[in-house]
Amino acid sequence: MSVIKHIARVKLTHSPTPLEFAPRLSELLGIELWVKRDDCTGLGGGGNKTRKLEFLLADAQSKSADTLVTLGGIQSNHARQTAAAAAKLGFDCELVLQAVEGTPNSNYANNGNILLDQLFGAKVHTLSYEQDIELYAQNLMQQLSDSGRSPYLIPIGGSNSIGSLGYVLCAEEMLTQLNSDAIEKVQHGANASAHFDQIVLATGSAGTQAGLLAGLIANNDPTQVLGINVSRSSSEQDPLVLQLLKQIVLELNLESEKVSESMLRSRVNTNGDYYGEGYGQVTEAMLEAVKTCAELEGLLLDPVYSGKAMAGLFDLCRKGEIAAGSRVMFLHTGGSVGLFAYQEVF
Repeated sequence: MSVIKHIARVKLTHSPTPLEFAPRLSELLGIELWVKRDDCTGLGGGGNKTRKLEFLLADAQSKSADTLVTLGGIQSNHARQTAAAAAKLGFDCELVLQAVEGTPNSNYANNGNILLDQLFGAKVHTLSYEQDIELYAQNLMQQLSDSGRSPYLIPIGGSNSIGSLGYVLCAEEMLTQLNSDAIEKVQHGANASAHFDQIVLATGSAGTQAGLLAGLIANNDPTQVLGINVSRSSSEQDPLVLQLLKQIVLELNLESEKVSESMLRSRVNTNGDYYGEGYGQVTEAMLEAVKTCAELEGLLLDPVYSGKAMAGLFDLCRKGEIAAGSRVMFLHTGGSVGLFAYQEVF
């Protein structure tokens, strides 16, 4: 039985999302690569935040909220999916979005995610990168409350112990797919073992990685999860993932013998070698990864998250740090809408 069956949730996701074999990329990289297509979650262009919003909006409804407030960068995939969810469920939506230093000039502020935010009817508050986005959001919440509204604040990326439950559910979904015979039939015959040697994903606000880890732990699955950092070093990212993982474990009330401090710490693994100069800033490796996946598999990545994560996967395979012949799952967190904001660099 699901460890989150008792927790309130609204259904927004087209699930289960496909788990697809990538034969041409596998040949290129010398591994067996599968892609968990969470770019296909369905809500407002899809992406990983939809799973988180299922739990966050159920919580908002339970608190009789009428307005969703969230924050992020100008091209925030999370903000776009929040705006779509608000439209679908009848909330007002206020997005506090901040300029990102070092990003492209010509399309970044008026295309891609920001265009869809406006189509979904969200009110957008645009901040310069020098402004304090957290303080602005707090003041906005107070203003809305003072005017008689009932606002609900969703953190950056939807990454708290409630939103991250979406990836506990994703872990259960993935394990169910693995226990089917679909993977064995592709290459290995009926007697092959159903497991991945490693899962690779982009990690930023930490909720996707922490939630996935919690789901694997709850189901006694030892699969390694590697987060490719999109905005900070591993020395900064690892503690964020670990802290949120501990909070989710408490939320789920998992048995203490499963979740010792040392065990949780041992499961957190991130790599900060591939984000370049900063969040949202272009790297040559990202451009290569995005173009290669498009040309070999018809698979669209995004410039900020999945593109950099795939660039890390490419490099780790070339270095042999991901062993030849490994069975690897790449969790595609979506965001291809953002490609239109980066037109000039492609």
